[in-house]
Amino acid sequence: MAWWKAWVEQEGLSVKGSPHFNPDPDAETLYKAMKGIGTNEQAIIDVLTRRSSTQRQQIAKSFKAQFGKNLTDTLKSELSGKFEKLMVALMYPQYRYEAKELHDAMKGLGTKEGVVIEILASRTKKQLEEIMKAYEEDYGTSLEEDIQADTSGYLEKILVCLLQGSRDDASGFVDPELALQDAQDLYAAVFEEYEKIANKSIEDSIKNETHGSLEEAMLTVVKTQSSVLLKCTRNLHSYFAERLYYAMKGAGTRDGTLIRNIVSRSEIDLNLIKCQFQKMYGKTLSSMIVGDTSGDYKNALLNLVGSDP
Repeated sequence: MAWWKAWVEQEGLSVKGSPHFNPDPDAETLYKAMKGIGTNEQAIIDVLTRRSSTQRQQIAKSFKAQFGKNLTDTLKSELSGKFEKLMVALMYPQYRYEAKELHDAMKGLGTKEGVVIEILASRTKKQLEEIMKAYEEDYGTSLEEDIQADTSGYLEKILVCLLQGSRDDASGFVDPELALQDAQDLYAAVFEEYEKIANKSIEDSIKNETHGSLEEAMLTVVKTQSSVLLKCTRNLHSYFAERLYYAMKGAGTRDGTLIRNIVSRSEIDLNLIKCQFQKMYGKTLSSMIVGDTSGDYKNALLNLVGSDP
C-alpha cells in the first residue's frame, strides 16, 4: 500500500515545480520583470506559481548572487495589495510561512483564533514540530509561550492541547471505518486534558466566569471549535474545501484565508481538496475564484490551483 499512498500524495499536488529547473534564468526573468519603470506582473506569475517552494528558495539565492538584492524585498517594493501578499507568501518555506501566519494572528490587539485553530488542528505531529521550530528561530520565543501569553482560560488550554497533540497523520489517508472513532477520540482527549488541568469541565468554567448572553456565546464558540477538531479528523479535504468556500461565499472575500490555504496546500493535497470542493458545492474552486477575484491576483491563484478535476 506504500506505493499507492505515495502515488495519491503525488497526485494531490497542484504545484509540482519545473522538471528541468535552473534558478539562474528564472532569477534573471524576475529581475527584468521588476527593473526600471513598470512591472511585468505576468512574468512574475509565470515563474513563481510554476515552481515548487524548494525551487523558489533557490531562485531567491540566485537573485541575491546575481543582482545583490533580496527577492522578497524587491517583490514588496514593486507589487501591492492582495497580489503582493500572495507573491510574498510563495517566497516563504512551508513551515516558516505557517509560523508567520500564527505570529501574525497573535500580534497586536486581539487574536485571530480561527487562524490558530485552523493550523494547529489540521497539521500532523511532525508538521507541528517543524512549525514550532521555525517559529522560535524567526521570532525568538516559543509558540506555546506566545499562545499562553495571548489567550486565557479554556481557549488557552485547548490550543496548548492541540499543540501537544499526538496525531501522526492528517494527510487524509484515514480508514473510513475508523474515522468517526478517531474524531471522537481526538475530541475526548483534548477536552479531558482541559478538565485535568482546570479541575473542571469547559462548560462549568464558562458558566462560572460568564453570565447570560455572553455565557451562551462562549458555549457556542466551544461547540464551533469542537466541530473543527472533528472535521479535521474525519475528512481533512472536506474541512479545507469548506474553508475555501466560505472564504469566497457572500459579500467580500476573506483573502487571508484564501491565500493561506491555497499556498499551504498546493504542494500537499490541493488537487484532492478541489475534487472534494466540487463534490460538496457543485461548482469548481476555479470558477469561484474567477467570480470572486480579479486581475493579476486572480491569475496567480488560478495558476496555483491548476486545472479543474
